[in-house]
Amino acid sequence: MTSNAPAPRPDPAEAAAIWRALATVVDPEIPSVTIVELGIVRSVEPEGGDWVVAITPTYSGCPATRVIESDIHEALAQEAPANVRVRTVLSPPWTTDWIAPEARRKLREAGIAPPRHGAPDAAGTAVPLQRLRGDRDASAPTGAGGGDVACPRCGSLRTTLVARFGSTACKAQYRCLDCLEPFDYFKPY
Repeated sequence: MTSNAPAPRPDPAEAAAIWRALATVVDPEIPSVTIVELGIVRSVEPEGGDWVVAITPTYSGCPATRVIESDIHEALAQEAPANVRVRTVLSPPWTTDWIAPEARRKLREAGIAPPRHGAPDAAGTAVPLQRLRGDRDASAPTGAGGGDVACPRCGSLRTTLVARFGSTACKAQYRCLDCLEPFDYFKPY
């Protein structure tokens, strides 16, 4: 026998509890920021009698995705309703534009240059996408104002690309020519 009764209305307090729990989950590769601040959490929606947390990894092959899912389940088990599922959504793909301003500040404080939006650089000129991704043209000048990534420690734009990949695949390794410190740059995409 089928019931025509409407599905129960989602409880806004349950949704709020889920969001509070998610806000405690840090990125395992960058523990100074949460997955909510990074824009990895796409939505929290009711589905049937469950809640579904939709996440999008920073890239489809990110090795931290399973750890993030496990950390979500752990946080939700302590703070939120029992019927919560995690769904990975790959389309549209995650973009660094989803990173919250607070996370950009925290990245800088942790010594990681935050990604710029695909907008003009500090001088107001458009930056080619290949340079935004850290793929500097070998003929492009470095140093003496040739850098396009600000040092998170001293703010200098006199920086140079050292390696296309830093401590993780989503970051490039740079060095500041003023303070001489190496740093990671979270590549925009």
